[in-house]
Amino acid sequence: MIGKESTAGRVVKFAFLGVWLLFTVFPLYWITVTSLKAPGDIFQFPLAYWPERFSLENYSGLFGTADFGTYLTNSLIVSTVAGATATAISMLSAYVLARFEFRTKSALLMAALVTQMIPSFIALGPLYLLMTDLQMVDNRFGLILVYIAVCIPFCTVMLRGFFENIPDALEEAAMIDGLSRFSALFRVLLPVMRPGIIAAFIFNFVNCWNELFLSVTLMNSDSNKTVPTALNGFISSFNIDWGSMSAAAVLTILPTMLLFAFASRHIVQGLTSGAVKG
Repeated sequence: MIGKESTAGRVVKFAFLGVWLLFTVFPLYWITVTSLKAPGDIFQFPLAYWPERFSLENYSGLFGTADFGTYLTNSLIVSTVAGATATAISMLSAYVLARFEFRTKSALLMAALVTQMIPSFIALGPLYLLMTDLQMVDNRFGLILVYIAVCIPFCTVMLRGFFENIPDALEEAAMIDGLSRFSALFRVLLPVMRPGIIAAFIFNFVNCWNELFLSVTLMNSDSNKTVPTALNGFISSFNIDWGSMSAAAVLTILPTMLLFAFASRHIVQGLTSGAVKG
């Protein structure tokens, strides 16, 4: 009886996982298939779940007419610079919050958490006026600064957990051996925290890569637009260019998928070590 229940339980589990996998993978499959259809075949009836003939017309149109390569380059530059800078700044601020006690420490942590509860589009109006006064509208450097400010609070709280998971004795032993606190941080603690730093950078990169509201508000010219802004441009009042949008979506998803695939071990290790305090 126990064996039958165990077998039935495994069947139910695998059936549930199969259904969940179908709902997860099918949208990605459908976007990819749609991007490989000729524009005239996208709306054919009955629906073709596998195209009779494959076409790269949607992809060629992206780079020929829409200049999608410029958008990809802008997103790559903005996301990499903003993600790396936010991670570096957050690493230093997280170290201070984890290792030192001062009067406003709790208030700073609370402020960092509260900022994550406020939708970014609420501040679009004041932010646009501020960036206009600073003459940084339609400027990639200005967008990078905004993204850095947006990423720092969450990244600081995240990295603080990693620092608290490292014993103080490790840092104290390094300082006894003659290292300064600053040297001990970079030569002893950071190598131990490498999985956490990689995980934090990836989260920052993905958040900047996928962000839409700020980039649409602050970027006007085609030479400075990012990928999410380009995707939004395929939607007009009376029509949606499904072929081009699907091709652009595939190209947009690929970098983040490859990043997670190559760094998945560091992400899991980093999140696990940061979530459990020793």
